[in-house]
Amino acid sequence: MVLANAAARRETMSLSAEQRIALFRTMYAARRIDDREIAGKRQNRVFFQINGAGHEAVQAAAALCLRPGQDWFFLYYRDRALAYGLGVSARDMFLGSVGSRLDPATGGRQMPSHWSDHRLNIFTTSSPTGSQCLQAVGAAEAGLRAGPCGLQERLGVRPDEVVLASLGDGTAAEGEFWESLNSAVNLRLPVVFLVQDNGYAISVPTEVQYPGGDVAALLGGWKEHGLLVLDNVDGLDPIASYDALALATAHARARRGPALVRARVSRPYSHSLSDDEQAYKTAAEREQEARTDPLATYPARLLELGDLTPASLDRLKAEIQEEVDLAWEEALAGPPAEPGSGARHLYSETVDPTSAAFDTEAGQPGNPDGHGKTMVDLINATLRQEMAADPAILLFGQDVADASRQAALAEVKGKGGVFKATHGLQRQFGSHRVFNAPLAEATILGRAIGLAARGFKPVVEIQFFDYIWPAMLQIRDELACIRWRSDGHFKAPVVVRVPIGGYLTGGAICHSQSGECTFTHIPGLRVVCPSRAVDAAGLLRTAIRCDDPVLFLEPKHLYRQAHNKGEEPGPDFMIPFGKARTVREGRDLSVITYGCTVHRALQAARQAEAEGLEVEILDLRSLNPYDWDAVARSVRRTHRVLVAHEDSLSWGYGAELAARIADELFFHLDAPVRRLAAKDTWVAYHPDLEQEILPQVGDFLQAYRALALI
Repeated sequence: MVLANAAARRETMSLSAEQRIALFRTMYAARRIDDREIAGKRQNRVFFQINGAGHEAVQAAAALCLRPGQDWFFLYYRDRALAYGLGVSARDMFLGSVGSRLDPATGGRQMPSHWSDHRLNIFTTSSPTGSQCLQAVGAAEAGLRAGPCGLQERLGVRPDEVVLASLGDGTAAEGEFWESLNSAVNLRLPVVFLVQDNGYAISVPTEVQYPGGDVAALLGGWKEHGLLVLDNVDGLDPIASYDALALATAHARARRGPALVRARVSRPYSHSLSDDEQAYKTAAEREQEARTDPLATYPARLLELGDLTPASLDRLKAEIQEEVDLAWEEALAGPPAEPGSGARHLYSETVDPTSAAFDTEAGQPGNPDGHGKTMVDLINATLRQEMAADPAILLFGQDVADASRQAALAEVKGKGGVFKATHGLQRQFGSHRVFNAPLAEATILGRAIGLAARGFKPVVEIQFFDYIWPAMLQIRDELACIRWRSDGHFKAPVVVRVPIGGYLTGGAICHSQSGECTFTHIPGLRVVCPSRAVDAAGLLRTAIRCDDPVLFLEPKHLYRQAHNKGEEPGPDFMIPFGKARTVREGRDLSVITYGCTVHRALQAARQAEAEGLEVEILDLRSLNPYDWDAVARSVRRTHRVLVAHEDSLSWGYGAELAARIADELFFHLDAPVRRLAAKDTWVAYHPDLEQEILPQVGDFLQAYRALALI
């Protein structure tokens, strides 16, 4: 026994007795919080429960290795012991369990175990598995770019900070995990990936997720590029876990590259209270998990080491239980989520891009047809002006740089985007601010969110709207709701520039589609779509200077048209969101439109004038929010309305406008609300077929005549 104890002490010399006891305290508290929450769910005082049982040992070790409030943390829903070890109290956890308005993580807006604490640098957690990994990479990338930008002090970036991305074994099958690993290794970022492998993603075992059931074993080729891989760590042993995580953290903190730790843990409880593990786990598996449960094995080890006596262990457990019980009672007394608060923090409440502060349009010179600069020219000029004014603006995406190999810039003219919207910006502002991203749309958005969370202002480009869909989860489930779900504690004011639409003669299925209504349906996301150069400049500047995420749609057919050119409006020119433009006044009918169809509506209106029809045209410019007051004024004046857009007709953006006009302005209408849009099919390759599918001048003229006859 003496020899055994001596050997055990040699194995634990990395930690003091106080630290070993602290590990147990974190582990036991997390389990008791889980058990209390489970009881609360059965009492109908908690509305959802997911546990971290079996994961406590490695999580407690991670908390001991890292520095809350200095390092950054991107967690997932099983990380109760990790969150507790970093400083999230039992009371705060229970306030989330009962959905109280006092819940400091979400204000009762998210499920329990969606950790968030701006004081500790625990970034707001969401339910999708793997989305946090790309954001963690972006947060680490902030440290890489802050120095060359001279922004370390302004952004609070520390020279030795580390970012932890925590995930489960099932998440390691997600594409976004692999994308994040790719960028972290490529940029040699100080990210520690902690894969907690309990053998199951709900009911699906790891061997179904990837070959061999061991994700770390697949990473051999990454090691030579700076990735430290620590595999088969005993995640049920907090001391072994600490040793591995200390090594991984030191590797990242020394800026030798990212690290990945795969810790083998267990899951002695079901996935959640909505799951029954007995439906897919054998009795032998469950018995093995009970035998190896760290809450049973580790206390025995502390007794063996002499760190605790049976009596002191009992006192410690009783102390923790008292803390948990008191926290539960305090949470039950907390007020529920506040009625009427559902829209709070949906957008910034301090910076309002619809306000007069963003309206400098008055007094601007006109832009006669054929004069001035093209839309793409003014987009480039606006980006150039804003980047010169604010060093926190970063520009990246696919092909946006002039040349990734900087040495080539002395010999080549530079790419600067497939449409040249960003041409020359890398040369002027440097490769640390204007750079290419991998061909991975989710990577672009995920990294942008992490950078924005640290205080940068990313202006990213998705090369074609048709390819935005791999980034959809990052846009809808992450970007648009970060401020709301964190109860205002975090934000990600990213500008996403996207060339959109057809009328290209040859763009076909994957270079000509629209679909803006998918994004106007997302709460928390601003969506704009200019039709002329000067509007693009004013709206883009507003998008950059506002504090909300913005989807900036650029109709690529309009990039170099002569009819929508405009004079350079100056470095302070802004157009507020939600302000429409009256393109043409009329008395017989109103056309509500935006983007490429504005000019077609105008051409048709000029022809209709020869027939005695005076058509009023309203360019919305901003789709969410939109200028309802301008719409209502126009309809009250003309009493007939046509809603038109380039996207397909059915379930399109115009359907909402038409429904609202019919609902709220019914008694001002002399005819039914009509719509004009593309046919309900894909945009075709052959120019003749494309012309037939998309709304043309003749279609507008025919619609005017038909509406006037009613």
